[in-house]
Amino acid sequence: MTQKGGDGFVGRVQEEQRARGLGWFSLGLGLAQILAPRSLGRTIGVGNHPTIMRLIGLRELACGVGILTQRNPSGWLWARVVGDIMDVALLGVAFSSEESKRSRIALATAAVAGVTRMDLNCSEQLSQNPGANLRAIHITRAITINRSPEELFKFWRNFENLPQFMNHLRSVEVKSEKRSHWVAKGPAKTSIEWDAEIVNEHPNEMIAWQSCEGADVQNAGSVRFTPATGGRGTVVKVELKYETPAGVLGATVARLFGEAPEKQIAIDLGRLKQFLETGEVARTEGQSAGRRKSTSRKYDDLVRSGA
Repeated sequence: MTQKGGDGFVGRVQEEQRARGLGWFSLGLGLAQILAPRSLGRTIGVGNHPTIMRLIGLRELACGVGILTQRNPSGWLWARVVGDIMDVALLGVAFSSEESKRSRIALATAAVAGVTRMDLNCSEQLSQNPGANLRAIHITRAITINRSPEELFKFWRNFENLPQFMNHLRSVEVKSEKRSHWVAKGPAKTSIEWDAEIVNEHPNEMIAWQSCEGADVQNAGSVRFTPATGGRGTVVKVELKYETPAGVLGATVARLFGEAPEKQIAIDLGRLKQFLETGEVARTEGQSAGRRKSTSRKYDDLVRSGA
C-alpha cells in the first residue's frame, strides 16, 4: 500500500538539511566579509571596497542567524534570494570597471548564480511545507544484517518488537493495522507517550510512521530494507526525526536517546543485528545495588508467538 506521507517525511528532512547548510554558509561568508573584506575583494576581483563588503557581510550574518534559529526560516531564505540578486547586480557594476579583474568576477558571478538557484529552490520548498522544522533532531543510520528483506520487514512491521533492541523505548502496543501506542524513557525516570500511525508502506521494502496529534513529542521515522550486494543480507536504513518542544522540557527531551543520539541509534541497530543473526541479544540494566544483569529473549520465541 502506497501513501504520500512517508516520502514526504524523507523529503522534509532533506529540505531542512539543505536549509541548515545554507544557514551555516551565510554565517561563514558573513564572517569572512567582515573580518577580511580587502582580501576577499581581491580574491573575487572587485578591488578594495571594505565598507560595502562589510555591509554585505552583516546581511549574510543576519540571514544565517535567522535561518538557524527560526522553526521555519523560509522568510530568511527569501531574504537570501534578494541578497543574491543584489550581489549579482554589484558584480555587474564591478565588471564594467577598468580596475577590476574580469575573469575573477565572471567566476564569482557564476558561483553566486549557483547559490541563488539553491536558495530559490529551498525557499520555495520550505514555503510550501509549513511543517518543516530546523530545530528538530534528525538521525540517519544504516547497518547490514544477514537476513532477507522479507524477514526483516516482517519483524519490524510488528512495532512491539522494537523495544527488544531500542533501549530508549519502554513499550510499543499495536492498537490496529495502522496505529500503535509508544512509551519511551523520559527525564528523571518519567515516561513520554504518543500514538503513531503508519503513513507509508511498501511490503518488504520500507515502512514510514509519524506521531498523531497530541503527542508529548512530535516525531516521525522510516526504515528501508535494501538487498546488500553480493548476497550479504540486507541494508537496513533508519531515519528518525524528533521535534522537541521549547524550554526546559525541550532540553531534557533532546536527550531522549542520550548525549549522542546518533551513537545510541547505531548501538540499537548493532543490537538488532546481533538479535536477528544469533537468536538473542544481551542487554544490561542498572540495579539499585549497583549490580548489572543480562536479559535476553530468543528470536525463535518471537517467531513462534507470531511477531
